[in-house]
Amino acid sequence: GFGADVKSTKDYPLGEMLSHVGFYDLVKFGLIPEFIGRFPIITSLAELSIDDLIRILEEPKNALAKQYKRLFEFEDVELRFTREALRATAQKALEMKTGARGLRTILENAMLDIMYELPNRASEISVCGIGAGVIRGKKGPNYTPRETKVRAASA
Repeated sequence: GFGADVKSTKDYPLGEMLSHVGFYDLVKFGLIPEFIGRFPIITSLAELSIDDLIRILEEPKNALAKQYKRLFEFEDVELRFTREALRATAQKALEMKTGARGLRTILENAMLDIMYELPNRASEISVCGIGAGVIRGKKGPNYTPRETKVRAASA
């Protein structure tokens, strides 16, 4: 009616608009009914948030962060990711618009040199700390020398 709040399509997020797409919208868009009839369900997906991506890095049984920690355990080195590092990884994935699939690439790029050097330095290092600077390629990891951990345990 006359009192309706009229909004432009730019005022709505794309995911919200796509959730209202139906059979006739797809026909009007140009898809043939025989093709559309092969879809039992028409649905849309919402974009993942930074918090969603961080949960994907940490929570599943085979999460990427857990996989890297396990690889470091083979060398008897503890790997620690800071919250900022996980957030930086998620932020990069959002910027690249790769979603959760891009998380692996981002971590692999950040961890490649560290993983290469690890076998040679494992006897010297007890903890490897990964911060946001490592993910962004601006800093190196924080290493805790092996004797520091031994002294702390004996004190």
